[in-house]
Amino acid sequence: MNNEEFSMKLNEIKERVLSSSTPEDESKYTESLFESIKHIDKQKNEFWYARELQAALEYKEWRNFTKVIDRAITACENSENAISPHFVEVNKIVSAGVTTKSISDYKLSRYACYLIVQNADPRKKVIALGQTYFAVKTRQQELIENFDDLTEDKKRLAIRNEMIAHNKSLAEAAKLAGVETPQEYAIFQNKGYQGLYGGLGAKEIHARKGLKKSQKILDHMGSTELAANLFRATQTDEKLRRDHITGKTAANNTHYEVGKRSAKLLKSLVELCQKIYRPQQKALNKLNRNKISSRKNNISSFRF
Repeated sequence: MNNEEFSMKLNEIKERVLSSSTPEDESKYTESLFESIKHIDKQKNEFWYARELQAALEYKEWRNFTKVIDRAITACENSENAISPHFVEVNKIVSAGVTTKSISDYKLSRYACYLIVQNADPRKKVIALGQTYFAVKTRQQELIENFDDLTEDKKRLAIRNEMIAHNKSLAEAAKLAGVETPQEYAIFQNKGYQGLYGGLGAKEIHARKGLKKSQKILDHMGSTELAANLFRATQTDEKLRRDHITGKTAANNTHYEVGKRSAKLLKSLVELCQKIYRPQQKALNKLNRNKISSRKNNISSFRF
C-alpha cells in the first residue's frame, strides 16, 4: 500500500466515523473508529481485516505492520492459545488501476486485535486508544462467555462495575445534550427510572427497597435488575449521541422513552421464554411421570 492508497483508506474510515459524529463527540471517536471496520460473518462471529486495522492504526507500510502481527502471533503462542482461531490468513482481490490483483491479509479476532495493539508502536496516540478499546472489549467478551459460571454475587458485581463505567459515558452524553448541573442530571436519571419502572422514580424505588438514606439503589439490585438498568443506560447513551439530541427536555424525554421501551422489551423476552419453557416443562414432567411409572412396573415385574 503506497502513501496515496494509505491516505485514501484512512480518510475513508474517518469519514465513515465522522459522518455520524459531532465535533464535540471526541470521546466516542476511537470506539467508533474500531467499530466501523468490524465485520460479522455468516456465523455471527465478529472479525477485523488486518489491512483495515493497519490504516486505522496509522501504519503506512504493510511490511512494517506484518512485523507487529508476527509479534502478536508469538504473544498468542506464549499465552498457550491456539493461533488459528485468532489469526486467519486470507487473500483478497483488490483493484489496481485498470486491472485487479491478489493481496495477502488476515481475518483477526478481537483478541488478535488486542495482541496487535499491545505490540504496536506505543508512541502513536491511536495505539494507546486502541489498547484501551480492545482491552475493555476483550474483558467484556470474557465476562459474557463465562457469565453463566459465575455465582449470583459475582454476576451482580460484574454488571455493577459495567454500570459504573457506562454511567460515566451516559453522563458525558447527557452533558453534550445540555444536561449540565448535578440537579439537572438527577432529574435526567430519574426520568430513566420512571420509564423503566412504570412511573416510579428514584425516591419511590429507594423506599420500596426499604433502604437507608445513605444506601444507593444500584448497590441493592440483583443481577437481572442490574442488567435491565445497564441496558437502559447503554441504549440511552447511544441514542443521545447517534441522534445528536440537544436540550435538557429532549434528553429527559429520550431517557424516559428508552427506559419505557426497555421495560416492554424485557417483558416481551420474559413472555417469550415462558412460552418456550412451559411446553418443554410439560413434556419434561410427562416424561418424568412415565419414567416413574416405568420404574414401578419394572420393580413390580422384578418382584414377581
